[in-house]
Amino acid sequence: MSTQATGQARESDSFDLKSSVLTVPVLKLLDTNIDRIADQLRRKIQAAPDFFHNAPIVIDLSQLEQSNDAVDFPFLVGIMRGLGMQPIGVQGGSATQRESAELMELAVLGRGSTGRGAPAKKETSEKEEQTEHPQESASARKTLLITHPVRSGQRIYASGADLIITSQVSSGAEIFSDGNIHVYGALRGRAMAGIKGDAGCRIFCRNLSAELVSIAGRYKVSEDLAQHHWGESVQIYLQGNKLVVEPI
Repeated sequence: MSTQATGQARESDSFDLKSSVLTVPVLKLLDTNIDRIADQLRRKIQAAPDFFHNAPIVIDLSQLEQSNDAVDFPFLVGIMRGLGMQPIGVQGGSATQRESAELMELAVLGRGSTGRGAPAKKETSEKEEQTEHPQESASARKTLLITHPVRSGQRIYASGADLIITSQVSSGAEIFSDGNIHVYGALRGRAMAGIKGDAGCRIFCRNLSAELVSIAGRYKVSEDLAQHHWGESVQIYLQGNKLVVEPI
């Protein structure tokens, strides 16, 4: 036996890979009304906060498969993480719904995994969704630059990037970013930064009039924001688990 073979025989394994059966809570979506879902989730968590803290959750889309309704995964995942849940994957649903889930790095469990291939062609929905390729910036993180107003009903997502908007964001519009968000105009819609859990992200805007702001799942709605420098230039960031609104 050669010296190399002897060394290989004596080498111990660094891990043991085996199957296991785990019981994981399932959140079965019955509709796609994201505001109602968020409100009911908050009440459910308040009733049993310890039970859901850091609990892995599978999102069941089977009830929505026939309708093929769009699921607002960035907002849903952000809310769930902000409430202490850890969404890990989806089951059921249409090909388009599963594709949207994979964009949020949720595993597709059971049949119908798209395998992170090319996105399926999506049907036209009531909301207009804009997809643009981020461009490299001087920093390590990429930047998606939008130079026109974001109208009501539009959704913009900066995947793996900071989002910079040099115009206003209208009421009814939604902007999402894995990184920071900069709005050099009035922010009247919804803005969600760090949606994949980066608590170090910030939101900057020239005029705070937002319907909702969120960082890594922690959020404030307009009723709360109206008490903190409403209509002013602000930066928004997390301090512990508290969302801070600070003038700039």
